[in-house]
Formats: sequence, structure tokens, C-alpha cells
Amino acid sequence: MSKLFTSLKINAQLTLKNRIVVSPMCQYSAVDGFATPWHLVYLGSRAVGGAAAIIQEATAITPEGRISYADLGLWSDAQVENLKGITSFIKKHDAIAGIQLAHAGRKASSELPWKDVKQLTPNDKNGWQTVAPSAVPFYKNDYPPVELSTPQIKELVQYFTDAARRAVEAGYEIIEIHAAHGYLIHQFLSPLVNFRSDEYGGSFENRIRFLLEILEAVKKELSTQSLWVRISATDWAEGGWDLHQSIELAKILPEYGVEVIDVSSGGAVHEQKIKVEKNYQVPFAEAIKKSTSILTACVGLIDEAEQAEDILQENKADIVMMGRELLRNPYFPIQAADILGATVDWPKQYLRAKNQK
Repeated sequence: MSKLFTSLKINAQLTLKNRIVVSPMCQYSAVDGFATPWHLVYLGSRAVGGAAAIIQEATAITPEGRISYADLGLWSDAQVENLKGITSFIKKHDAIAGIQLAHAGRKASSELPWKDVKQLTPNDKNGWQTVAPSAVPFYKNDYPPVELSTPQIKELVQYFTDAARRAVEAGYEIIEIHAAHGYLIHQFLSPLVNFRSDEYGGSFENRIRFLLEILEAVKKELSTQSLWVRISATDWAEGGWDLHQSIELAKILPEYGVEVIDVSSGGAVHEQKIKVEKNYQVPFAEAIKKSTSILTACVGLIDEAEQAEDILQENKADIVMMGRELLRNPYFPIQAADILGATVDWPKQYLRAKNQK
């Protein structure tokens, strides 16, 4: 029996119909943070394709928290209405709608990736001043971020909280906090980026404080919704955030209401050294799963049905999150079910094509 197509109970109100979840992937197609028809078609088609849950791209809690000027945002009540149509469509097609709340920190204010791989300065069109735990840029020639004051950090915790409230209103059932890939929360976690000497820097306990304060506040806005966290398990650089610290953090997260840890890696520093290959991030998820009690999701060049099945059968993770393969093929889940001999429901509109080669 295929484990990839068995259900997984997250909590009393939320069950994944299978173990395939769409990883949050930026679309760079928003206007002033507002969702457009592109987002409905993109996210909706993955629900039609059979994924159990769809996690919406990194959605900024402030305008300055966007990776680029074309990112989605949830800093305004006015942005909720467009998102309701997306979550409604996803639910109608038997999938769970999730959202990743984020702030890009010093990696914000970037140009669209298909135009140019560079950061925009406050003097550039569509650029703005970035912020970070310490006034150190990602690349030495980037425009330096401004170091956040303690009051500003507290303000950001409130912005995450406000965005979570709006996400609940918009109909999302999974709220994921983005603490990975070198964005703001990860910047606090990593000793290669965080050089503070106050209560938010230095020790492990201080560096995780910002994340824990966000989780504590966000949890109060949730009722039946499930709280997830994405982390980078390692910086892939000497002296940085590493697997040991990730395991220690994962042990703490359930105390703050987190039900799933979504395990990725890298992104904090440009000098990282990563050997990218199939399943290259799965061992981090496996180590966290075996050392803690938290449900664990894995990512990392997973693009074949048998590959995903083996990960679950070997007990390396509880959930398989897929990104690039689901960009290429939104119908991977229903096709994977056929490969693995599992029975799944097809959209009624597509039944005439079922079992016809």
C-alpha cells in the first residue's frame, strides 16, 4: 500500500488526504501586494491536480518585507478579499489552503529574477531601505540594511500577528511562519548574520527569541488552523546555524503550538557551499524526525513518485513537500497515484481522460 497516498491527521480538525504538499514558491505576479488572477489559476490548478495542501508563496507582513515589489502581501485588510476567492477554490477541490507569512529582512527589495539578479536600492525605482538584526548586507556591495531597534522588533511581532489574523479571515487552514532561506527570522537565528549583543543576539536562546515571540503571538489568533514553521536546517557554512541547533529548536516548537516543521536549508550567507542533488535536504528532515516528536516535512529535488514513496517508507519524513516538479506538472499527484497503484479521486471534469493512454 502506498504511504504517499495515505492520509495524515495533523490535529482534530485537519487531515491531509495524502502526503504531498505544494511548497511555497514565489510567483512575482502581485500588484502592490494584492493577489491577481495568476495566483488563482496557479494555486487552484495544484488543488485540481491532487495535492493534499497548497502553501501560498512567502506573503509579506509589511511592504518592506517583500522579497520583490511583485510579491504578495497581507499587511492590509484590503488584501484579504482577493485571497478569499483563492482559498474557496482550493477547498472546493478537496485540498487545504495554506499561507507562508514572511519578512525578507536584508534580502528584500530585489529585482524580479527574470529581469536581473540584483538588489534594488532606496534610490532605485521599486526599491526601498531594508532592515536586519545587524547592519550587514548579504553581499558586501549591497545597500546596507538598517539594524532593527528593540521597539521595531516588537512592532514586527505585531505585524506577523496582524497578518495571521487576516490569513484566518481569508480562509487559510495552515499558517506557516517562514524562518528559512536567509530571510529575516533566519537572519536572527544565524550567528553569521546576527551580531547583536542584546536579548536578541549571542546565545542560542537569544537568537531564537524573535521566532518564539512571533509564534506565541500568532498562536493566539488561531482556532482550528494548524501552525507550521519552515526552517533552514543548516547554513552550509562554518560557524553558522546548523543541524544540532535545528534539532534543539524543533524540540521547543511544539510548546508554542507548532504542529509541523518544514525542513529546508541554506540561504543565510552567500559563501554557503551546497552539493545540490536528489534528496540532498532529506537527511536533515530525517535527523529532526528521529530526534523529536514533531511531524516533519522534507524538501529538495524530489520529482519522482517512487522517490517520494521511498522517503516515507523509510520513515525519513511524514510529509513530502514539492516545488519545482509541481511547477512543471501540477497534475503530478494524480499521475503518481497511478504509478504507485493508489486510488484517488479525479476532478469530475477530467474523468473522460482517466485510464486512457
